[in-house]
Amino acid sequence: MKILLICLLMAFSFQTSVSARNILPLSAHHKELAIVIDDLGNDMKGTEEILSLPVTLTIAVMPFLPTTRADAEKAHQKGHEVIVHLPMEPISGKASWLGPGAITTSLSDVEIRKRVEQALEEVPYAVGVNHHMGSKATADKRVMRIVLEICKEKGLFYLDSKTTGKSVIPKLAKELGVPYLENELFFDDVYTIRHIGKQARLLSKELESDESTIAIGHVGVTGIKVATMLKEFLPLYEKKASIVPLSDLIPEYHLIDESMP
Repeated sequence: MKILLICLLMAFSFQTSVSARNILPLSAHHKELAIVIDDLGNDMKGTEEILSLPVTLTIAVMPFLPTTRADAEKAHQKGHEVIVHLPMEPISGKASWLGPGAITTSLSDVEIRKRVEQALEEVPYAVGVNHHMGSKATADKRVMRIVLEICKEKGLFYLDSKTTGKSVIPKLAKELGVPYLENELFFDDVYTIRHIGKQARLLSKELESDESTIAIGHVGVTGIKVATMLKEFLPLYEKKASIVPLSDLIPEYHLIDESMP
């Protein structure tokens, strides 16, 4: 996968940036796989099974839901990375699927900022953001500029889940200097065991050629299926790549974090 990295240290020279990468641990130069699990925060099926897997995952927790804080706390305690799964307006779909506090294109600038900041406060230990649904909102420059400006202010990275081919995130993130990454594969965009298995095998094949890869699964309707699939395939994935949190795919992110007082 083509991982897109934006250096926050804009004053650094190209040579400095390269040198910084070269002093990273050896494992950072090998193939890496980040597995993201979306939709935690509402005591969804598969939550416990996913959080109990013996690898470091990135757990995307929705804000304003009954188990938002508990799921984020538990994920952190078990050594997983936590990000905010921000509900954002889709082109189509039921409004009820979004959940409370959703970011929509009809909101004012002030209300968008208010909701994003509240969402970040809801999810403890969050180091980044991705979106829940969002095919309409992530194609809107006004909306995403506000979201990414807040990420910049808070020192957060953004994962573009790629729910639309018209996402404005790459262009705006580059402009604003926000570290961002792009999803490559959904395990469960179709809910059947057969499809999930097919995607798991596809990921295994991609690990043979890609230096860095991101894949997304979900709790909920497919939660148990995804957990079962991962139990089966994780030993195979670990033979081909290091399974890492998303932030490990952004070397500059850790360099800046470590330099802060």
